[in-house]
Amino acid sequence: MSEAKSSGLDNVVAADTLISDVDGERGRLVIAGDDVERLAQVADFETAAGRVLAAGGHTVRVNQDALARARAAAWDMVPGLGRALAAADGMEALRAGLAHVQSSSEDGTDALAVLGAAPVFVAAWNRTRHQLAPIAPSASHSHAGDYLRMTLGTEPTEAATRALDAYLVTVIDHGMNASTFTARVVTSTASDLVSAIVAAVGALKGPLHGGAPGPVLDMLDAIGAPERAEEWLLAELAAGRRIMGMGHRIYRVRDPRAAVLEHAVKALASPRLELARAVETAAAKILRERHPDRALAANVEFYTAVLLDAVGLPREQFAPTFAVGRVAGWCAHVAEQRRTGRLIRPASRYVGPMPT
Repeated sequence: MSEAKSSGLDNVVAADTLISDVDGERGRLVIAGDDVERLAQVADFETAAGRVLAAGGHTVRVNQDALARARAAAWDMVPGLGRALAAADGMEALRAGLAHVQSSSEDGTDALAVLGAAPVFVAAWNRTRHQLAPIAPSASHSHAGDYLRMTLGTEPTEAATRALDAYLVTVIDHGMNASTFTARVVTSTASDLVSAIVAAVGALKGPLHGGAPGPVLDMLDAIGAPERAEEWLLAELAAGRRIMGMGHRIYRVRDPRAAVLEHAVKALASPRLELARAVETAAAKILRERHPDRALAANVEFYTAVLLDAVGLPREQFAPTFAVGRVAGWCAHVAEQRRTGRLIRPASRYVGPMPT
């Protein structure tokens, strides 16, 4: 009997793609032909989503009007979501809500439907859990601005809208991660786009993928002041706990998305930014000394926490907000898988007993 070997399919190429490329050694993320740093500067979510969907092979047009109509259609569904809005967890609410989206024979139509539904359902969930009435979407707002308005019940500032746009663009796609692979596996069976997106949400819900922007904020709250950073971090490591927001499965250097989000936060005058920088510097120093053979630098979640807090979103909404952006990448991969792929059916190795 052969020995079982653990495998996360590392370095196995599952698809050729035109959507995005992650270079972990150089700390580079290319999305639809642009470095993420440039894309986040020149594109709002509508523009970036259109480019990503086109890269995947979708022909549907994505612009402010199209997404406004999609949000309006999703709003009509809110009264029928039932127990979805009563879920304790935002990812559970989003997963259940998207399962109500009626699939069609047109992937482009379904892509717009789920793009519009995600922010409407998440905002409605969070207001409902706080005994507040959900707020209808507005056609006069951008996707990012309307998400803030539907969540907070106030008109978002231009700076907050721009910052959230930068975040949604930054997380719109990221190579063959677990949720994207899940969406492609489901698509490879000839299932519909909505089913693939619901499955992807389920994968993103897992803490090893969905990440820890909320716990990063908890960490910053606990540290409180820059001068306490090193002492607090050393105590956490001594207790056997990990430092939130540091290290990444792919990147061997600082996550390029961390730099984008750190820059975006500057315009918001967040009181947490100075603290976050001090904590990052102290954590990088400590981890470098303790693990000189491992690259443990800031990842996207580190400054995600600071940015989403600065625009006013509650921390329980951080993970589903990630999905609001990433759903565009998932839809792009569904189209690309349908156009170029085949049934995904990897092999396994049996290591159990054989009959005598």
